[in-house]
Order: sequence, then C-alpha cells, then structure tokens
Amino acid sequence: MKLHFGATSAMALAAALTATGAGAIGLDRSNQDVTAIFEEGNVLELSFGKVFPELSGQDVALFGGGEYDNVGEDFLNVSTSAKMDFGNGFSGAVIIDQPFGADIDYPTTALALGGTMAQLDGHTITAVGRYQFNENVSVHAGFRRQTLEGDITLLGAAYGSLSGYSVALGENDSTGYLIGAAYEIPEIALRAALTYNSAIEHDFDTTEAIGDTVVSADTTTTVETPESWNLDLQTGIAPDTLAFANIRYAAYEDTKVQPAFFAANTLPGTSLTNIDDNYQVQVGVGRKFSEMFAGQVAIGFEPEGDERISPLDPTNGKRWVSLGGAYDLGTVTLSGGIRYTMLGDANPETRNPDGTISDRAVFNDNSAVAVGMSVAYRF
Repeated sequence: MKLHFGATSAMALAAALTATGAGAIGLDRSNQDVTAIFEEGNVLELSFGKVFPELSGQDVALFGGGEYDNVGEDFLNVSTSAKMDFGNGFSGAVIIDQPFGADIDYPTTALALGGTMAQLDGHTITAVGRYQFNENVSVHAGFRRQTLEGDITLLGAAYGSLSGYSVALGENDSTGYLIGAAYEIPEIALRAALTYNSAIEHDFDTTEAIGDTVVSADTTTTVETPESWNLDLQTGIAPDTLAFANIRYAAYEDTKVQPAFFAANTLPGTSLTNIDDNYQVQVGVGRKFSEMFAGQVAIGFEPEGDERISPLDPTNGKRWVSLGGAYDLGTVTLSGGIRYTMLGDANPETRNPDGTISDRAVFNDNSAVAVGMSVAYRF
C-alpha cells in the first residue's frame, strides 16, 4: 500500500497549521519542524499562518478588578523550504522559518499590569542533510542560523519600584545544530523520526531604562533559546488513510532573561521570563478522498505547568482541534486549514519586595483561532 498522500500532503497540511503557532510551548511558533527533508523528490514550499488570539482578563480585587481586553496581538508566521535529492542516498533541505516569538500588550485600562508589553521577533535559516542507508533507516543533521531581537516593558502597580522599566535587546545572530534519525516502511507509509535541536545562546546588546531615563546601556544580556526534541510519527491504517502524531518537548527553564540593571534590583535568580519545561502532543488522521483531494483532522494538548505564570505569557496549558485539506494539481499542491485552541486559565503573578509571590490578575475562558495555507511545487 504505497500512499503518496502519506508522504507528502499530510505533512504539508500539518506544516500549514503548525505555522500558526496557535498551540505551542512557551515562545514556540513553528516547532522547529524539519519534516520537509522527508518529502518525495524535489520540492519548493511556502507556508503561512495567521493567529487571532482572544486573551482577556482582569486585575485581582486588590487592584480594583480593572479589565484587560485582549492582551494578545494578532500575528503572522511565514516559512519556506526547498528540498532536493542528490542521489546515492543523499538529500538536503533549506528551511527559513520563525521558530520563536511573542506579541503581548496590556492596555492601560487597569491598574496592576496596564502598559506591560513584550515583543520578540526573529527568523532562522536551517540547512539539513539526510543520508538513507536503505529504504528503512536514515539519519539527518544540520545547523541553524538564528536571528532574534526583543523589547519588554513592565508597567503597573504590580511591579512596585520597577514600574516603568523597559529593556531593548538588540538584534543578534547565533548558530546551533540539529541531529536525528528515522525508521520507515514505505509500503505502509510508516515513519518514526526523532530530531534533537540544540540550545542556541544569544548575546544581546542591551539598553535598560526607567521611563525616559536610561539606567544601563552598552551591556550584554546572554539568553539561551531552549534545546528540544521532536518525534514525528505516521503510518497507513487503511487504504488511502494515514494516522499521524507529533510530540515535542522543549527545555524552557534554562531560558532566562536577566539584564544587568534588572538583575541588580531584583532577588537573585529572578528572570523577566518564567517558562516551564513542557511537552505537547498532537494526533490525527488524514484521508485521500480522490486523486486530487485529501483531508485531515487532528487534536492536541499541552499540559498545565507547575510554576508561577508570568504576565508576559498569561496562559497555562492548551487544547486544540484542527481541520485541513489539500488539493493536488500534479506539480502543485495547495493545502490549508483552521485550528481552534482553548487556552488554559492563568493567574499572572509578580514578586513582592519581601520575596513572596502574589496573583495580580485572572485570565479565564480564552482562546485563539488560526488559519494556515501552504503551496508546494514539485520539480
């Protein structure tokens, strides 16, 4: 049972929806996906997703219960890849994507956190090569060149003397690596692929201010993006029907943001970000309904974390469902889909002067809608 759908269209659908970042750990946006290397033949692909979060809450009673109407900003995520076969078991791919990001902006309509903001932008260029020992076993490896920059502002009564603090992390490039292996049985479209992604250390040129007054300039802040593991599974379960699963684990507890002035004026170990190590799981089924059209449905979850919730990411756990379709025109495949994500309730917290931690706001019953599209050209 050779499933062209299993090897190509299912992954194109998944990539289109993954690009939305609607269900993702911490700062994840694209999940560092490298499944383009497993495409059949030579393929150029462009994917994009748009996310529309609804992330609203209110101050706790201590601060008057003022409301925050959607602190999550809409964002667009774009990726592209080119994969080629070189013969004798060798193939390679170049992938450009946006693996990490943040777009949080608290309106100034409430007392505790009003005006707090976080923005992280960047992109990554990944070069990955694959060698197939035979039709069953292969290995892949490569490197990533990652560019990031960010801005954070802490504003509101919850921050005490640090209210009005801001930090600008200048654009920085750094390099990491990936390595993995896969086992396949082509006759039933079975594949199990495991990929390790290294941490990448960035040294950001940093400027810190309180209000309009610069309090620290020309310093360097070192931040690591997390190491992670991706497991991609698929198998045919009936003629023209494919089951698939994606599991990702990311070690975010080592991602600390501690600029010089901030570190000197907070308790040791305090970070502007507080993100748990965590995992997410997605499972789904895809089916080829005709020679030209295929569809899929998937569900996924990210469990709640154990640590306190930062105002810069006021969610705790996620659940989602997605629907997608692919239209095969021969050399061109058009894929698209929609994902609805239920965002876990959270109580953003900050530290008191005596070192204790208190709830500052309550975020309940929030969600995000994402749409994704992908165009693949085979040559």
